[in-house]
Amino acid sequence: MTEAKPMIECKGVHKYYGDYHALRGIDLTIRAGEFFSLLGPSGCGKTTLLRTIAGFEDISDGAILIGGKRMEEVPANKRPTNMVFQSYAIFPHLTVAENVAFGLRRDPRSKADKAAAVEEALAMVGLKGYGARSAHALSGGQRQRVALARALILKPKVLLLDEPLSALDRKMREQMQVELIKLQRQVGITFVLVTHDQEEALVMSDRIAVMFEGEIAQLDGPEALYARPATRRVADFIGVMNFLPATILSEAGGMVTVDVAGLGQVELPERQISRANPDDEGAVIGFRPETMTLVGAGATHTQPRETNATIDEVVYYGDMTYYDLSLDGVARSDGKSRTVRISMRNVFGRDVQEVGTRTRLAWSPGSLVLFR
Repeated sequence: MTEAKPMIECKGVHKYYGDYHALRGIDLTIRAGEFFSLLGPSGCGKTTLLRTIAGFEDISDGAILIGGKRMEEVPANKRPTNMVFQSYAIFPHLTVAENVAFGLRRDPRSKADKAAAVEEALAMVGLKGYGARSAHALSGGQRQRVALARALILKPKVLLLDEPLSALDRKMREQMQVELIKLQRQVGITFVLVTHDQEEALVMSDRIAVMFEGEIAQLDGPEALYARPATRRVADFIGVMNFLPATILSEAGGMVTVDVAGLGQVELPERQISRANPDDEGAVIGFRPETMTLVGAGATHTQPRETNATIDEVVYYGDMTYYDLSLDGVARSDGKSRTVRISMRNVFGRDVQEVGTRTRLAWSPGSLVLFR
């Protein structure tokens, strides 16, 4: 299958606000029909980048192309994009239909054609029959749908989403994540989402650009980003990652042998090696909580390695239980125990273990990432 054509291209994009360097040489290609996310902490430049694509901010250097056309001289209202803002920007004194139709006020189509377009847009977002309702009477999720319908009625090539779900409660946010995925597949246009929520980006995106301090630290698919982070900083930002000190013993034939605190010696291939942060001291091994198994007394498992540990803390979440463990023989520089976090799904027949219990931790070398 051939790869989709580029829809958005950022080439060496810089943005300055006085002396502040907000975007630092962004090189990025977003494909046609892709659900793409810009992910990072507050102040990393993700919203600034989105606003430069929309045309709300000028760039200081570089080029932005949409559909192969340079955008420097194209104002925001002439670009083939539309944006859904974090606040939704719904007009409370207008009806739902009047809000959705707002973008058509200069459209040359007849009144009947505009009304048909509004009904089509409302049906698309699951609000068929809501046109006459007052906007102020809507729930948060319904207001978000109205904002989506208003953006999609203009049939843009690119829909830009600036943290559109942040104001919703968790249950509604998770529901809207799934609905946005379905909507993007239905309309087939490029979606670009800005979010600081790692889980949201992993759930919704075809690809994700993780940003720190105006630069892209890693651009990858969700699975690769989670399982093989390019740097320790990315690993620390995406989900939960445990870190243990490691000493590199030897390197030969594409394999690295390391001695890991609490785990012992292990041999790792190059594909399990990433970069550390510039200011880190020494190598560390990282692993995700769900990649290791807590083994109860008399229980068996299929993982090849075992380590002894003590349970320090237990946090029960219903479907999951999180355990903080002290590994035997592992201490911090201050003499206190170094803990790791392990997650276990609460399947039928598996008891939740108690604080203070001596236990075994089963693991595989394939779950480890070396940051050096």
